[in-house]
Amino acid sequence: MVSLSPPVCDFGRPAIDFDLPGVDGQRHTLASARGPKGLLVMFICNHCPYVKAVIRRIVRDTRELAALGVGSIAIMSNDPIDYPEDSWANMVQIARDLEFPFPYVLDQSQAVARAYGAVCTPDFFGYNAQLQLQYRGRLDESRKETAPEGVRRDLFEAMRQVGSSGQGPAQQMPGIGCSIKWANP
Repeated sequence: MVSLSPPVCDFGRPAIDFDLPGVDGQRHTLASARGPKGLLVMFICNHCPYVKAVIRRIVRDTRELAALGVGSIAIMSNDPIDYPEDSWANMVQIARDLEFPFPYVLDQSQAVARAYGAVCTPDFFGYNAQLQLQYRGRLDESRKETAPEGVRRDLFEAMRQVGSSGQGPAQQMPGIGCSIKWANP
């Protein structure tokens, strides 16, 4: 397992469109996922210990962000052949078990992850209402273990700010996660 940190936020970079199948049986696009005040695009998977450490907090934060007008979508881009825990059936199961309040979609070709420049799971891209990148940082202090209750909610606070002002915080702590599991060509 390779741990990586994504690059710092490239403020203003436009969101890239996509059309991907969701575990709910629907297709989801950039337009269908966005909220009136912004969009959080998350690259996650089922097997990564960094994701497992924060998945319940992701569910909590995205529920609260939806109430503030910020939409969310989770994209799974890992190669499920080498990582069977990231299979479609397991995606459906985890989304159901944890009652994901956001679409969970499959990027089977990995083209969306490449277009976004996603490098790890989790990797968070926070956009304002004009779909300009304003946040690319961590959820909170969690690593492979869940941080204690009461730590600063970096992602939530940043996206609340983006939703209300259109601007992300100037100072952002980089995230950390497992490398995206690229398919062999």
